[in-house]
Amino acid sequence: MNNINYLEMLPLSSIAKFSKGQPMDGVPFTGYPRVHPSDKNKLILVYDPLSAEPAALEFKLEDILFVDEVPSAVTEAGEGIPMVKLWVKRGAVGMIIEPFEVNEPTQITGKIKAIKERILQSQNGSNTQAASK
Repeated sequence: MNNINYLEMLPLSSIAKFSKGQPMDGVPFTGYPRVHPSDKNKLILVYDPLSAEPAALEFKLEDILFVDEVPSAVTEAGEGIPMVKLWVKRGAVGMIIEPFEVNEPTQITGKIKAIKERILQSQNGSNTQAASK
């Protein structure tokens, strides 16, 4: 499965970039923004789009406090993937959407835990980097 094909049919999101600076009450998530396929008040952020196991995070637009551009990711074919860092309101509810192979139901539980740990580790790394600046 190509890492990002499952969302390629969606047009890019037109998220407004704010100039007030990074909010203190926000949590950063970095990925590839996409328009939600059925709800204009939400967006999809493809988290870790070049990994073997990309995830899609769904957020309400009203919960996005700040958008910051980050360097584009580049596929093995040399295609650029525009990336952003979203600062989402602390306490907001988001959804994790990740493709999986239908196999045993008990395997899903372990996969969900691994996804959460991967995202939390990335956030902790971002918060550590932001604090050191």
